[in-house]
Amino acid sequence: MAVSSRFGRVVTAMVTPFDGNCAIDERAVAALVEHLVTTGTDGIVVAGTTGESATLSHHEKIKLFHLVKDAARGRAKIIAGTGSNNTADSIALTKEAADIGVDGVLLVTPYYNKPSQEGLYAHYLAIAESTSAPVVLYNVPGRTSVNLLASTTLRVARTASNVVAVKEASKDLEQIGEIIAGAPDGFEVYSGDDGTTLPVLALGGSGVVSVTAHVNGKQLSEMHEAWFTGDIVRARQLHLQSLALTRTLFSAPNPVAVKASLKILGIIPDDVVRLPLVRATDDEKQRVSAGLKQYGLL
Repeated sequence: MAVSSRFGRVVTAMVTPFDGNCAIDERAVAALVEHLVTTGTDGIVVAGTTGESATLSHHEKIKLFHLVKDAARGRAKIIAGTGSNNTADSIALTKEAADIGVDGVLLVTPYYNKPSQEGLYAHYLAIAESTSAPVVLYNVPGRTSVNLLASTTLRVARTASNVVAVKEASKDLEQIGEIIAGAPDGFEVYSGDDGTTLPVLALGGSGVVSVTAHVNGKQLSEMHEAWFTGDIVRARQLHLQSLALTRTLFSAPNPVAVKASLKILGIIPDDVVRLPLVRATDDEKQRVSAGLKQYGLL
């Protein structure tokens, strides 16, 4: 599939593999990156929500940026998760990630602080002005409790030329459409939810930052190819077929179910998550196995 967007169409929000001691499993990281780039992933978000960024240290994030960049060997764009609810810390991590040579940084809307829209604007502008790296905003109100309004997204994008995209996980198609309609030239909108991928493409979106691509990357890539070559019927068929799998992989707190699926499929050796998350129960693993079988992956 020809990729015309900056980061590609299928961007995977990668899990962080841990060993039995809850340390980063470097071999598993390399194996997972290899799996992703050979099954349709164009870009990889490292240390995002699905990567358990909340329980990764600053040092561990830097380590992961190096590991994933080295393992990808230029075959996928690398987007470093450098955002937090502390602007100064986000600036420091963003600068270090840029020095490593990542292709972009992902900045989550500050959580817990509950800033105003003016505060969100100032936060994003301060980070964007501290770096020349391409910046992707990340709006996920279900986790942060604050919605980055379309007007604020557009204000940031029009002010800072290196703010090039937004990962929109609000599931608000009206808001997403407003962003796309008012976006400056070159600004891209990615679905932040697998379940809204095709609707966002239909509005003019560029692709998806996906969790399910860990296991159905080939199908997601095919869906995008179908959509962008005008085969709407095939794109719709593939999207609808994926919805049950999406529900399965979000049937436990993310990334619990997707890590269980990766272990079941033999892609990573362990499904360890860090507290306060706990690994999938036997019942949850059975549901994941059933979902993978239904989708034809087992």
